Amino acid sequence: MSHHRTWHKSSYSNDTIESACVEVSLAHDALVRDSKATGGDALVFSIQAWRAFVVSVA
Repeated sequence: MSHHRTWHKSSYSNDTIESACVEVSLAHDALVRDSKATGGDALVFSIQAWRAFVVSVA
């Protein structure tokens, strides 16, 4: 499900192999995964829920 999507890492990540971060892929839904375990499971959110989360932490 998450293999053919474009993933974006947080701009706050220092982009090293050791950095602990999450990645997000936005399409008709929002997938969130661990950047160090990209083959693992991803959390799935509706776009509306993802927007509400982003607004609440901004």
